[in-house]
Amino acid sequence: MRRLIIEEPVSRPAKWSPALASFALVVTLLAALLIRFGRIDYPSGFIALGAGLAIALVAVAMALLGFVRIWQEGRRGLGSAVKGLIIAALVLAYPGFMALKAATLPPIADVSTDTDDPPAFSRSRAALAARDGRLPPDVAPEAREMQRASYVQIAPLTLDIGPEEAFAIVEKAAHNLGWQVIEAVPPGGRIGLGRLEAVDRSRVLKMPSDITVRVRPRVDGTRIDIRSASRFGSHDLGANAGYIRDFLEEASNLAIAVR
Repeated sequence: MRRLIIEEPVSRPAKWSPALASFALVVTLLAALLIRFGRIDYPSGFIALGAGLAIALVAVAMALLGFVRIWQEGRRGLGSAVKGLIIAALVLAYPGFMALKAATLPPIADVSTDTDDPPAFSRSRAALAARDGRLPPDVAPEAREMQRASYVQIAPLTLDIGPEEAFAIVEKAAHNLGWQVIEAVPPGGRIGLGRLEAVDRSRVLKMPSDITVRVRPRVDGTRIDIRSASRFGSHDLGANAGYIRDFLEEASNLAIAVR
């Protein structure tokens, strides 16, 4: 006598979840690599990244729906649902961390050690060419107030050495941090100020931030101010404050070493 074996049907959402999650992983990785290596313009790259993340969210929804179907109807496909959820979580982990930073940090994209008189960016031909013709705009007083409230440790660096020595430290710090230096004007001349223009980039997507450093002579030494502004977006996720902290720490260590 033949025995009739009846298999429970597979949950379709659970079956589709890993396929969608794997596709989302490929899309996001490809978009990130194209942005990082300059093979695509930033707007198009971010659209591709957004599409990959949206697909990953659909994969999560499919996995959750698959869990419900498996629980309620006894369908098969638990392994597929778990696999899809894990892959989608890998895709969404870093963007989720960035979203958390966006929720906890002020929505600003221009940070300066001098909120009352921020260093001005150079309008020279070389500086404008390096910034693709962009001149970071003046920042509204409300944004500067948000900076003061959130980044209390961002303050000018005062050194008890001459402006020429201080400028050498500024150049050395920029080199050590891997900045792309565009201009370096030593202090002197009619106004006595020194200036360094540079570009730094984020680690993952190589997003550019424009940086200017002002070296101002004082009676008791030299004051150094720095300003960092993102080239894209209205929220830097703390990147510019990070660049300034790194510079202040590096310059302080170099100043201590030369004493």
